Amino acid sequence: MKTCNIDILGDPRFPSPLPMPIPENIRVPSSASWPDGKAPGDLLLFEMAGARKNLFFNPAETRAAIVTCGGLCPGLNNVIRSVTRELRRSYGVQSVLGIRGGYRGLDPSRGKPPIELTDDFVEDIHIKGGTDIETSRGPVDTNTAVDFLIEQQIDILFTVGGDGTQRGGRDLHQEAERRGHPLSVVGIPKTIDNDVRFVSRSFGFTTAVSEAVGVIDSAHTEAHSVNNGLSIIKLMGRNAGFIAAAATVASQEVNFCLIPELPFALAGPNGLLQALEKRLDLKHHAVIVVAEGAGQDLLDESNSTDASGNKKLQDIGTFLRDAITDHFNSRGIEMVMRYLDPGYQIRGCPANEEDSILCDRMARHAVHAAMSGRTGLVISYLNGQFVHVPIELITAGGKSGGKRIDLEGELWRGVLATTGQPLKFG
Repeated sequence: MKTCNIDILGDPRFPSPLPMPIPENIRVPSSASWPDGKAPGDLLLFEMAGARKNLFFNPAETRAAIVTCGGLCPGLNNVIRSVTRELRRSYGVQSVLGIRGGYRGLDPSRGKPPIELTDDFVEDIHIKGGTDIETSRGPVDTNTAVDFLIEQQIDILFTVGGDGTQRGGRDLHQEAERRGHPLSVVGIPKTIDNDVRFVSRSFGFTTAVSEAVGVIDSAHTEAHSVNNGLSIIKLMGRNAGFIAAAATVASQEVNFCLIPELPFALAGPNGLLQALEKRLDLKHHAVIVVAEGAGQDLLDESNSTDASGNKKLQDIGTFLRDAITDHFNSRGIEMVMRYLDPGYQIRGCPANEEDSILCDRMARHAVHAAMSGRTGLVISYLNGQFVHVPIELITAGGKSGGKRIDLEGELWRGVLATTGQPLKFG
């Protein structure tokens, strides 16, 4: 077993105004199941999150800031609101800034100046989707950003984003430390795909699944209402198919679920096209859910990347639509195709109740960690507890090193059971 220690800026000297602080020595294991009842040798122990008895920062003299980066995700405004309210109302911090437009807001030559996040500013933002302090993709020059943070007298920076955002936060913390500026950087993981390592569930995921189920239900109605109706729904999931799989199980109306973790073949006696023919011959309608990162090996490879450094995916949804249409036309089989891509509709939704609660708790734990002087960490919901995870563990393995669906696990077994699809196409 290994205890994952968290960097602390210095001795906490100021008594916390919050009641009922948690003890300092509680640890949470990285795995909830142990083979043969014995703790594995690579088991990690994470520090439990929560309010501490003493603070490193004097609330009356502290200035904090929050930045949201990357694509939209339900719950961003909830996080902004809860961070602001916890800092101001619970701790008495007088100044909380919103860094506008993602990391570019830390570069005065590129971004807009920060805005003061007051109680009035955040009053109603949680009922809306998106982020009221704006977002963007891409990094910022570390030296320029630290210059800006020091100039603005910012003591705490909350980074809300995915692995690239958290790597950037780590770099900011390390550069500030090198300069002797006591900067606390605390990450709140944001990925709608739910693919962050050592995070059981990230905010926005359950909202995405719920919204996706509504789309699937409508697609099923379309397919079921005509002869040989076929609906394809493309959902989010660059490297992991958690949304596609969970929505498939939740809806119980999907016949084929395609995810990045499992390659599939179109042609051949055991390919997807043959399975579709059999399905339409038997039931006269079918619903396909495909994650955006599935089947990329079937398309022309792209070497281009977006501003965040993510490889640009080819459109598997339109590829499937056209390939299936061409196949059935060539076979002289009547078929009515419907194609839906609700990605932006889902990303821009406000958080549902379950995600709203998760956002609030993550935000408050992030504030507790920062005020105690902890830095270089990400707040995680893991095995039913909130813990501090070092940023290095979250970002290890790069963009392709995140959490993936276990093809022998319960979720994928549920997909196979509800769809009736084979273990593999091809």
